[in-house]
Amino acid sequence: MKQTRPNDMMLQVAIRIISLIMFTFSFYLFLAGHNNPGGGFIGGLMTAIAILVLYLAFDMKTVKQAIRIDFPKLIGIGLLLAVCTGTLSVIFGYPFLTQFFDYFQLPVFGEIELTTALLFDLGVYLVVVGVALTIILAIAEDEK
Repeated sequence: MKQTRPNDMMLQVAIRIISLIMFTFSFYLFLAGHNNPGGGFIGGLMTAIAILVLYLAFDMKTVKQAIRIDFPKLIGIGLLLAVCTGTLSVIFGYPFLTQFFDYFQLPVFGEIELTTALLFDLGVYLVVVGVALTIILAIAEDEK
């Protein structure tokens, strides 16, 4: 007997909207992290949850075609970025992970502050997304 897949159109439409809201909120948490609660860790967890919700609504094949990210490589890129950010301060004669910042004038946004803590948070963000999704997908793909 041929097994048919249920029509989950309403779930898939709702999940697309919910995941977009979750991605937006995770981006906000990531950017707010060096001055307020949040940062790379919680932003990365929110992003991993948003991607996981997509995996729950759609099948694995569909999401893997849409999101072509090798999550173990993402872990390595994030670790490299975080370590290089910390090492950058050592090169200039400061203690490891010393934060540098400056203000820049951008045409649309006006004056913004850019910090090396943002680059470190980006590394943490990539590591958390990579680790969380690697573990969850390894468990989900295990058919034993």
